[in-house]
Amino acid sequence: MINLLRNLDRRWIFLAMMLTVAIPILVQKTFPEAPTQTVRDAFDVVENLPAGSTVLMPMDYDPGSEAELKPMATAFVRHLCLRNQKIIFVTLWPNAGPLMDEIISTIVRGEFGDRYEYGRNYANLGFKSGNEMVINVIATDLRGQFKTDKQNNPLDELEITRSIRSVGDVQLIASVSAGTPGAKEWVQYAGTRLRVPVIAGATGVQSTQLYSYYPQQLQGLLPAIKGAAEYEALLGAKYPQYKDPTKAEAIRKMAPQLWGHLLLILLIILGNIVYFVDRKRGRS
Repeated sequence: MINLLRNLDRRWIFLAMMLTVAIPILVQKTFPEAPTQTVRDAFDVVENLPAGSTVLMPMDYDPGSEAELKPMATAFVRHLCLRNQKIIFVTLWPNAGPLMDEIISTIVRGEFGDRYEYGRNYANLGFKSGNEMVINVIATDLRGQFKTDKQNNPLDELEITRSIRSVGDVQLIASVSAGTPGAKEWVQYAGTRLRVPVIAGATGVQSTQLYSYYPQQLQGLLPAIKGAAEYEALLGAKYPQYKDPTKAEAIRKMAPQLWGHLLLILLIILGNIVYFVDRKRGRS
């Protein structure tokens, strides 16, 4: 047995990993999620927001982190639309524009197009370069950076932005981010400074930088794809039409991730067994 493990062709490991990930995807296997407190708090902030509130939604990520963050952005936008909130989209990442457009197309216009009108219920400010300095400016003067939306409509001509002079005039910042600038900068330069509530969804790596702001400056946090799955579970529990697994991308991703991690742990254990057996036998 030890000789078999010692000489195992790595292609068998690759095949095992492929099957471990592919089978749960093909059979649509899902597991129940037990939401953590940071995710519950984010959900409750949106759920308790008065209908008709204006929410600024920065989507600061690129295609490299889309697999992890798109489910969060989808869940946030879907929840905000269910609660009849007004949404202003913006990004400080140059490659995020098409990703943001896709969310708007599939969720806002696709699922809620019968009651969401551009300029009245939502607007897209698009991308603005300048990193955290953009946040620093719009904290007190939105038109100092955005005189028009992405479609070159003057903000004063859009009902949703006509009365918004600064970030201080919105009722919530819902950030989805993969790095800098991102949720941390929205907390530091806008949320804390203006006393505007902030919730965030972030990659697993970035989440560790955000826990120190919770729960005072950051009212809720979705850490990594697990946080997105927990938020989807809460959304499905509150709104039964979203219990459908086809509308819960993060939950569908959890089963292959679980089995993939278990396989990695097993391989590490087997590798250590081979190592200690060989050391005991005096092999170099």
